[in-house]
Amino acid sequence: MKEIHVSEITNSVRNLCIESNYFLSEDVRKRLKEAYDNETWDIAKDILNKIMINADIAKNEKMPMCQDTGMTCVFLEIGQDVHIAGGALEDAVNEGIRQGYAEGYLRKSVVKDPLDRVNTKDNTPGVIYYNIVPGNKLKITVAPKGFGSENMSGLKMLKPADGVEGVKEFVLEVVKKAGPNPCPPIIVGIGIGGTFDKAANLAKKALIRPTEERNSNPYYADLEKELLEKINALGIGPQGFGGRSTALAVNIETYPTHIAGLPVAVNINCHATRHAEIEL
Repeated sequence: MKEIHVSEITNSVRNLCIESNYFLSEDVRKRLKEAYDNETWDIAKDILNKIMINADIAKNEKMPMCQDTGMTCVFLEIGQDVHIAGGALEDAVNEGIRQGYAEGYLRKSVVKDPLDRVNTKDNTPGVIYYNIVPGNKLKITVAPKGFGSENMSGLKMLKPADGVEGVKEFVLEVVKKAGPNPCPPIIVGIGIGGTFDKAANLAKKALIRPTEERNSNPYYADLEKELLEKINALGIGPQGFGGRSTALAVNIETYPTHIAGLPVAVNINCHATRHAEIEL
């Protein structure tokens, strides 16, 4: 049994909140460079260049890439042989968010109640996803989610008879409706299967998968490629000014589902697709 003290979790979450908001991940930077090299529309090319310059400024000056520093989503992969000592895990995560957003001068965007809209003033609570896995490690992934992109997401309970064509149609419908709002070029996370809530969880999880990593099932890997081509053929382009680079990647995650259902969720992320991780 491995023991991890809550103070170590708090420190890790604090650092990851700052890191994910300051530094563009290398895989996304590569996708942006590829989009720039493949782009033929001058305006789109200029915008992609400005996005990369902005990321460099954030990195060098140690400041947020975007003014919307997001609602903090935290994915925890907890080994079965890990014992959390010294306090409550959820409290430790939220304390890390509180410290990270204060010390990193990150915008506090969370309201205590969805209707009375009073700001919590420390960006807590975060949205925490727990997954119990074999082993004695604790993996923490912090993924701040801005709502320019989050608001453009969608979920639909398709009928089994709608099949893969129904899935494609819904995904393209969501991206078309989103247009320039999620700050393209976007990353598209898609969850297929499970239940109403499981599909949404899968779509969210799909966004933290590295952009160069395809689904392990060749069928879904091909579907990711096809949907990326179809999305980029829409011509929305960087920031909605047209071009070939509407999306940088499409990631699909699936789960078994009921004989009567075909849930599909689309979770869109902006070009930054902020996330950072550590394994304790």
